[in-house]
Amino acid sequence: VQLVESGGGLVQAGGSLRLSCAASGSILIPNTMAWYRQAPGNQRELVARITRGGATDYAESVLGRFTISTDNAKNTVFLQMNSLQPEDTAVYYCTAVIVQTPYWGKGTLVTVSS
Repeated sequence: VQLVESGGGLVQAGGSLRLSCAASGSILIPNTMAWYRQAPGNQRELVARITRGGATDYAESVLGRFTISTDNAKNTVFLQMNSLQPEDTAVYYCTAVIVQTPYWGKGTLVTVSS
């Protein structure tokens, strides 16, 4: 199973970015897909998660600003990030759980300038 993230980049504070992550190599729909992020010197933290049934949950720090969603095939996950702040700067990782096995992408860098 491969996960490939895209959509990262440099944006000014208050701007928006949309991250995408496509899962390939499995005929099974992931049970859960999620976005994590890791800023320099910090631990990796959960940003947002979505289940196959469409239930979502978010880190408190991004609630109301970020939205996680999937495509109809449920093997691509998106993260719409609005009102970005410098503290959102991090490498963002996509993960998918398929039959209780987690798979990770290599990450995409998001940099928010003040």
